[in-house]
Amino acid sequence: MSEENAVTEPEASTWSVGSHTFRSRLIIGTGKYESFEQNRHCLDASGAEMITVALRRIPLDQPEGRDLLDHIPPDQFTLLPNTAGCFTADDAVTTARLGRELLGTNLVKLEVIGDERTLFPDVPATLEAAKTLVDEGFTVLPYVNDDPVACQRLEGLGCPAVMPLAAPIGSGLGIRNPANLRIIMETVEVPVIVDAGVGTASDAAVAMELGATAVLMNTAIAQAKEPERMAHAMRMAVAAGRLAYESGRMPRRLYASASSPLDGLAQF
Repeated sequence: MSEENAVTEPEASTWSVGSHTFRSRLIIGTGKYESFEQNRHCLDASGAEMITVALRRIPLDQPEGRDLLDHIPPDQFTLLPNTAGCFTADDAVTTARLGRELLGTNLVKLEVIGDERTLFPDVPATLEAAKTLVDEGFTVLPYVNDDPVACQRLEGLGCPAVMPLAAPIGSGLGIRNPANLRIIMETVEVPVIVDAGVGTASDAAVAMELGATAVLMNTAIAQAKEPERMAHAMRMAVAAGRLAYESGRMPRRLYASASSPLDGLAQF
């Protein structure tokens, strides 16, 4: 296997959410970039096919050439509208409905924030909003704590994926609780998309090595010193992490184990 094939092979294995199927396991956002043009360059470098849009923060009705959709057209990418900035279930539901009308999609990344400082999710409100939106025919991807029970509840409501955080949004702290993420991956049957807290390529690789279906990130790329190069690094990290997961790592051992067999070792 060539080096090039080793990097790109995991991208060839598809995954699905609702009626949408993807090759890339990296999802990126649209916040904190210097311009829509930079966002598009990073999107291309990342290889991502799905990009999330904050409905309450990104204007979609600007003059031609100044609209996000002029740079990231819906016929080329899957847009994932999100309810960022909502602090109640009602606000999130209303925002999701607005996204469906504006963008013509049933996809929604559901965010109901419970704490303004940490931006941690309000789990009861998330469950409430998820039930309403699923009942209305939305394909709901809920942002939630790394809580196995909450993820099971969301799956039970009909969410076709769950999005547990790795660390607080925009913190760049990386995977803080790998044990909980592994439990989630072992106890739900829907795709697990690790969302929030990734800071660099090694964080993305760890998430994928744990068994995540995909990784969503924004700040790690947008606020890198060289965002486009970081987007490319993230693409390679996600691919490498997935390939490592599929390959099956060696078991961990407390003591050394010789790389070369000791049988037949010459005695001097």
